[in-house]
Amino acid sequence: MTGVILASQSAARAQILAGAGVAFEKVSAGVDEDLTKARLLEAGETPAVIAAALAQEKAQAVSRSRPGLIIGADQTLEFEGQLYDKAASLEEARARLLALRGKPHHLHSAVAVAEDGLVIWEELATATLTMRDFSPAFLDDYLAREGADLLGSVGCYRLEGLGAQLFAEISGDYFAILGLPLLGLLDLLRDKGVVVR
Repeated sequence: MTGVILASQSAARAQILAGAGVAFEKVSAGVDEDLTKARLLEAGETPAVIAAALAQEKAQAVSRSRPGLIIGADQTLEFEGQLYDKAASLEEARARLLALRGKPHHLHSAVAVAEDGLVIWEELATATLTMRDFSPAFLDDYLAREGADLLGSVGCYRLEGLGAQLFAEISGDYFAILGLPLLGLLDLLRDKGVVVR
């Protein structure tokens, strides 16, 4: 049976794969994401293209030295045409959430699978999430309860937790919002005999 490696240190992505019953090993891709983002932004690429490129780069980086099916994934947040990175502090998270309040933003989630150094499959899913016009009291409580954990998400929320209360409307694939478009990936893994058809 072909081995599966997740080229990511993301706990959320690992949890999604494990929850779906996929046996895998987790390995850091060792990719300089900031450098890649800067290069692509300078070339005028969109946040969606950047997510796809990072997923491919992570999968290929590990696939050059490891056998098996290598899964690379990335997610970008686009708000009013701009790419946003993870907030570095709770103060920055507060400012980010205030900017997003009452407005829609897009999460672009990409997954790529490489084998023998080449990308053999990829998918990009975009979800649109509209935050509700939450109160300052809610925001204070949310930040206090979530703490530094919310800094692990580019949007400063975990939809599977308290972050669900931030939203008025969500359109898109649930797994993609969590950071790993899953259903197409499972189809590929079934085709490759990694999971039972």
